[in-house]
Amino acid sequence: MRERLAQILDRPLTRNAIMGVILVNAVLLGMETSQTLMDRAGGLIVALDMVCLTIFVAEIAAKLVAHRLSFFRSGWNNFDFVIVGISLVPGAQTLSVLRALRILRLLRVVSVAPSLRRVVEGFITALPGMGSVFLLMGIIFYIGAVMATKLFGAAFPDWFGTLGDSAYSLFQIMTLESWSMGIVRPVMEVFPYAWAFFVPFIMVTTFAVVNLLVGLIVNSMQDAHHEEDVLRTDAYRDEVLARLAAIEARLGGGAHSPDETAPRTGYDPMRGQAGNG
Repeated sequence: MRERLAQILDRPLTRNAIMGVILVNAVLLGMETSQTLMDRAGGLIVALDMVCLTIFVAEIAAKLVAHRLSFFRSGWNNFDFVIVGISLVPGAQTLSVLRALRILRLLRVVSVAPSLRRVVEGFITALPGMGSVFLLMGIIFYIGAVMATKLFGAAFPDWFGTLGDSAYSLFQIMTLESWSMGIVRPVMEVFPYAWAFFVPFIMVTTFAVVNLLVGLIVNSMQDAHHEEDVLRTDAYRDEVLARLAAIEARLGGGAHSPDETAPRTGYDPMRGQAGNG
């Protein structure tokens, strides 16, 4: 019974149905933000939202029955359990914070859609390498913030008056948000050679370090795709070998030994010719 239930839950049709419910629920939660729609059909929207929540709870309960404690061995199952559990917290329908958190149900699409799961898994795999890059970026920002505070702090205290202000201004410059007309050009009116500080900073942070982060994520996603292809190939190979073994066993069971199938022939010395024994 449990195996049968697990097979039903793992079917693509079941996953697609759950994904459809998730998307419908996301639309309903978006409709709740419209006061006009709530005035016209608020009761229906809330009722449909409860139906979606009931389906989610039933799915989690079915998985718990099918997998029991092994359900919690999967990180994606734990993720779904927490997301659905938030909606079951007492007061979730009245407290604004908990009501806002209900939109997190949309994140369940990640656990249902294999392609999105690969993206997240690739991102998680890249986290160790990203930590090193973030550390490098932090060092660069600290050095740049100290230098900017000492160089431009007296003339531009709003942007570079303190270490924190300098770090925030440099972050804005790194994102290229109004970096030229908003910060750098006004600074260059007082310090004409300020470009010698800001341009290398942009080259290092925006074009080098950020692209390095993107490269790490892309490489991790490619590795995840490769591992999935290897697993799929191994599974197909095992299936083919199992079928060949079954065919060989079937043919071997119906075959006879050569002694049993070969005709009995021998030489009869009385007749001087070969004859049947």
